[in-house]
Amino acid sequence: MLTIEKIDTRDKSQVRRFVTLPYRLYKDHSQWVPALFIDAEIQLNREKHPFYEHSDADFFIAVRDSQVVGRVAALENRRYNQYHDTRQAQFYLFECLNDEETAQALFERVFDWAHRRGLNQVVGPKGFGALDGYGILVEGYEYRQAMTMMNYNYPYYPKLVESLGFTKLVDFVSCYLGVDTFRLPERIHSIADRVQQRGSLKVQRFRTKAELKAWANRIGQAYNKAFVNNWEYYPLTDNEINFLLQNILTVADPRLIKVITHHDEAVGFLFGFPDLSAALQRAKGRLLPFGILDLLLEMKRTKWLALNGAGILPDHQGRGGNALLYSEMEKTIREFNYQHADLTQVAESAVQMRKDLENIGGKAYKNHRVFKKDI
Repeated sequence: MLTIEKIDTRDKSQVRRFVTLPYRLYKDHSQWVPALFIDAEIQLNREKHPFYEHSDADFFIAVRDSQVVGRVAALENRRYNQYHDTRQAQFYLFECLNDEETAQALFERVFDWAHRRGLNQVVGPKGFGALDGYGILVEGYEYRQAMTMMNYNYPYYPKLVESLGFTKLVDFVSCYLGVDTFRLPERIHSIADRVQQRGSLKVQRFRTKAELKAWANRIGQAYNKAFVNNWEYYPLTDNEINFLLQNILTVADPRLIKVITHHDEAVGFLFGFPDLSAALQRAKGRLLPFGILDLLLEMKRTKWLALNGAGILPDHQGRGGNALLYSEMEKTIREFNYQHADLTQVAESAVQMRKDLENIGGKAYKNHRVFKKDI
């Protein structure tokens, strides 16, 4: 018999039942990268995660014969709905065996949850914050996910949600940049150099985490403004910005974070991270006893760079800002001897950036699809 149970997020044992399902479904899968348990569990922590200061979420598991066989989270992001004048619910953290009955039972709870709140559309997967990753993987199953900054799933997942009446809303494409093929035309570097010589735009670099922390507020404000025209945008609160930046600092090499400034104001940024996927796979969700040391060593030996966050304020995009951003992107890859870079999840609506990436040798190789259903 299949039952759907709501998780009591105050009960650690129930939270652990919800969190551990994917570790069982993808056990030893070569392309799946497990989140650390501490990071997975904080999403269900209403006291610690800033999302709950303005919005709400509930979590459901599907149980058959005492075994968890599926899960899903239902979210109402009130700030997003207010900003876009919508009545949208989100689903996230969907995991399921290849079984339509289980998927349907889980989503019926999501639909009912949304109806009770007066919401008329369900969109997802879409998470709690900017680094959670969007969509269900529909292309690129043969490639490892870039840490936990994007989702991984089996090929049957899109079929399950489509069988429930979901249709495509937007695709997020990730591009591969290889050191041998990523070549900017010299004129791009020349434009970037001239922009800096004029003094209109400069690049702020960091050597230590202390230097990066001193810029945290300005980086956060620039991040908040740069994506104002994006599909997924809503104005982040100060606590959400701080939470985002604390997460970034956890896995950051400060030298890979660059900020573009205009009169000491942050107007653009490039977030680069050493890809720790291999170490996270070995950790299997746990930092102890050797996980921390292995992660630190992986930061030095990995040849993969994850670029998750590159943007410049609209006012500066036609004034050499884009050239400066791409110039710094190439320098970051070459200066630190990375062989591979994953520019994660560029929305298909970002037409110019997609064209730019293709022109400089970027190859689209993963695609995550966000689905919608009116209810």
